[in-house]
Amino acid sequence: MKYLNALAVSIGLGLFGAGVAQADEVLSQTGDTTTGAGFGAGAGSSVGGAAGGPIGALLGAGIGLLVGHGVQTASGLEERAYRVRSSTGEEQVVRSPREEFAVGQQVEIIGRRLHAVTP
Repeated sequence: MKYLNALAVSIGLGLFGAGVAQADEVLSQTGDTTTGAGFGAGAGSSVGGAAGGPIGALLGAGIGLLVGHGVQTASGLEERAYRVRSSTGEEQVVRSPREEFAVGQQVEIIGRRLHAVTP
């Protein structure tokens, strides 16, 4: 029984080390306009709902979303977002309004934000 426990512990420790993830890589920087789009959708929903009821609220939200996105882009107030490739090959866009990263930099996604990987 001792040998079985020792075998189980050694296999478990070996598998623990196999699960170490590699860092993700920044592919490019893109603009992010979710703030403007969200504000536009909320305002459009309110105005459309007051003018046309439930259908007006849906149409107003859709139009407001597009207008809010366009206004934020045109005014130059886009926030930073980065296209990131994970170690498995998946690509995703991650917002990073506070920190700046270079293309090719190794990063780690924690929650919904990017963090630089220190070697």
